[in-house]
Amino acid sequence: MLFRTSVIASAALALVATMVEAHSWADCVDWRFNDPAKPGWRASDGKCFGWARQYPVNSGIQFGGLDSADPSRHYQQNPKDFVPCSDKNHGIEPGADETRQNPISKAYGGRFGAMAATTAGKEICIRWPAKNHAKKDEPNNPVMINMPQTILTKDPSQSGFTAANIAKLDYKNCNQISGDTDHTPCGGCFKVPAALASGTYVIQWRWMLNNNEYYTSCWDLQVKAAASGATPTAAGGATPTDVPSLSNSTTIFADLAEDN
Repeated sequence: MLFRTSVIASAALALVATMVEAHSWADCVDWRFNDPAKPGWRASDGKCFGWARQYPVNSGIQFGGLDSADPSRHYQQNPKDFVPCSDKNHGIEPGADETRQNPISKAYGGRFGAMAATTAGKEICIRWPAKNHAKKDEPNNPVMINMPQTILTKDPSQSGFTAANIAKLDYKNCNQISGDTDHTPCGGCFKVPAALASGTYVIQWRWMLNNNEYYTSCWDLQVKAAASGATPTAAGGATPTDVPSLSNSTTIFADLAEDN
C-alpha cells in the first residue's frame, strides 16, 4: 500500500513539473530600464511601453502566467504549415489571436496594450518569461528577431520572416537561472535598422525550444525615420552600448507581478 501511494505521489509530482514547464512568449516588446546603467527585467527595473498584438493588460494575472489564460499567449507552430503569427486555430498549441488587424491600431489600446514606437537606429528591448527553460542544463537556443525592412500590406510567410532576421538574443539573459524560474523575467535588446522610412513595420519573436519546435509572438512597431546626422540612443535614453548580460545572475526577487 505504501509502495502504491509512493508511486502515485511520484507520478503526480512529475505531472506538476511537466505542467510548470510551459513555453515562452514576448511579454513586453518595448521595455525601458529605469537606469540604463543597471539593466534588469524585474518590475522594479523598468517599465513596459509596448506589447504584442491584442495583448491583455490589467488582467491581474501574475507575470509569466498567461500560458494558463484562455486563450494562451504561448503559441507553438505546426511544422506542416508554420503559420507565423497565431490565429487561434493553427499550431500544435494554438495561442491568442496575433494576426494583423485592419486597421493595425485595432490590436492596441483599451483592454489591449499600446503599440510600440521608436526611431530608426534606436535600440529597443524585449522581455519574456523563462518558464523554467533558462536553467544551466537547458539548451540555450537564441531568440530570433525577424523584421522585414519594408512597409507591408499583410504579414509575410514564415520564410519571409526568417529571411528578415535582424538579431539573435540570448534566451537565458535572465535575472535568475537557478531554482524555480517559471516566472523569472528575461530579455534582450536589439537595434532597429537605421535606414527605415517612417511607417509601421511588423516584427516576429521566434524561439526554438527543441528541434523544429518553435514558439512565436508578433507585433507592430511604429517607426519614425532618423534625422539626418542624428546619433541613435539606447533604450532608456542612453548612448548605445552593449547591454550587460544577466545570464550569470542568481538574484532572487519577489516583485513578479505583471506590469500594467
